[in-house]
Amino acid sequence: MNQRELQALVEKISIDSFGRPFRHQATFNKRLKTTGGRYHLKTHHLDFNPQILDVFGEEELIGVIKHELCHYHLHLTGRGYRHRDKDFKELLQAVGGTRYVQSLRSIQVKKVWQYRCGACGKLYIRQRRFDTSKYVCGECSGRLHLIGQEEI
Repeated sequence: MNQRELQALVEKISIDSFGRPFRHQATFNKRLKTTGGRYHLKTHHLDFNPQILDVFGEEELIGVIKHELCHYHLHLTGRGYRHRDKDFKELLQAVGGTRYVQSLRSIQVKKVWQYRCGACGKLYIRQRRFDTSKYVCGECSGRLHLIGQEEI
């Protein structure tokens, strides 16, 4: 999905679910890491995390869009737009938006470095790369050799 398709989807959901037009800009923002979307109070633009669509699919993205549109429409009408406000909770329930997005932290790939002792063959896994000329095996004091990097 590109920016134009996202904009059209947000406008369609705004009309269908809220009965009001969305007249601002909706974009994907790759810098969002822990949140599904963001509503800007000053500009009224919406940002969405593209990983939500890639990892969880379009249904989850639609839930996030409804959540951010709740902030948008309530703020523009002068009602309680914050998460703790009763107006927000009621509108979110009425349109079927998601309260929380599924966690992306468990999806993130972690890279580790693997080293093997040349004498006894013991395997060492480390998060940071180190200089093998400065360190030896803790079991037999043999030389360590870098095997490579692996994703967990």
